[in-house]
Amino acid sequence: MTRTTAVHAHPADIAQRLIRFDTTNPPGSEILCITYLNDLLAEAGFETQIRAKEPSRANLITRLKGEGNAPPLLLQGHVDVVSTANQPWTHPPFDGMVKDGYLWGRGALDMKGGVAMMVAALMRAKAESASLPGDVILAVVSDEEYEGIYGARYLVEEYPYLFEGVRYAIGEGGGVASYISGRRFYPIMVGEKQVCWMQATVRGSGGHASMPVRGEAMAKLARLLIQLDTHRLPVHLTPVVQQMIEALMHALPAPESDLICKLLEPELVDTALDNLGEEGRRLNALLRNTVTPTVVRGGSQTNVLPTEITVQLDGRLLPGCTPDDMLAELRPIIGDDVEIEITQFNPGPPPPDMALYDTLADILRQADPSGVPIPDMTPGVTDAAFFSRLGIQTYGFLPLNMPPDFEWWRTIHNADERVPVAALEFGTNALFSALQRFGEIN
Repeated sequence: MTRTTAVHAHPADIAQRLIRFDTTNPPGSEILCITYLNDLLAEAGFETQIRAKEPSRANLITRLKGEGNAPPLLLQGHVDVVSTANQPWTHPPFDGMVKDGYLWGRGALDMKGGVAMMVAALMRAKAESASLPGDVILAVVSDEEYEGIYGARYLVEEYPYLFEGVRYAIGEGGGVASYISGRRFYPIMVGEKQVCWMQATVRGSGGHASMPVRGEAMAKLARLLIQLDTHRLPVHLTPVVQQMIEALMHALPAPESDLICKLLEPELVDTALDNLGEEGRRLNALLRNTVTPTVVRGGSQTNVLPTEITVQLDGRLLPGCTPDDMLAELRPIIGDDVEIEITQFNPGPPPPDMALYDTLADILRQADPSGVPIPDMTPGVTDAAFFSRLGIQTYGFLPLNMPPDFEWWRTIHNADERVPVAALEFGTNALFSALQRFGEIN
């Protein structure tokens, strides 16, 4: 087989180059990665802009003109990645190795593979003079994995005119195939949770550690962690998750559909989740606010009893919920002797505009007739929250037709992150269709 020389025909090659830039955030240092993409696009005839709050934390913006029959569409993605420290990788995380049909490396899924798909689809549209209903804007940003201060947030606050007129965006958080009872589903992300980080503090009497005491700071810490581990917060059924559950009910046979149906009944939810295994773990995060202890600080010496211990809590709020709701739900669980402080709250996007959903779902049905598209909400957060400040609705739509034996979700932010080369080609073709059809809205 003769390999075509067109760069856009091989998104895995672009993704491989991106992976080889170590953009671990912090510190990020995305400039070399952004420069590579800038050169790639400039060589293909694109006019580009680089905007940076600091020279090493760059963002790339380009625009491909369309016919002007629809508002511009934004493609937004990030090239920073999380740390690989202390993770047992089979292959070096920044080598970008291709083996057994997979591209291995940090960012293969989150989200240098997705950025490569966007770039390849846009380059193909230009090379083939594709008919686009409106302009397509590509924004490749830094700093998504931390706070967006140098990336999407910076662009939204300092250069909002670059996105004037945009109503819809395509970003991360959806489109990756998952399997329930052997049936393949493609979740299209239309909503996301909100960051609500907290600090819990417990206090107790100090003293010499050679004289044991009971019920002081360490014991309070133990009780706090056990309470958080053994208690779930109340169930809340949001509109997007209800639509997702109903779609699953109609697509699955009995008895699986009967089990999914129980998720619509608050008093039956926990039993149903426990019986759904791994899928129940993810659905649990979509049906309630969640709190996860992540960092513990306390004590100064081995022989000194600590008088104060703090625990960082990664809280995630459902759409429509507030930090006050989180505190109200937590207090009955953790008791009154734990101090709780909200340290960061990032409001999420408003209720979704579903006008583009049917078009994206139809693209997936045509690309994979055996797959079932469903609306979805991500339990994490993305740059969609920042772009929503400009009135832009983001759809998580980076389709990857994953094989059923690949538990890809276990590798995101973890060792051995990888993506099938063929899946990147599948997703690029789906994105190319979206570029031609985004004007088809209800």
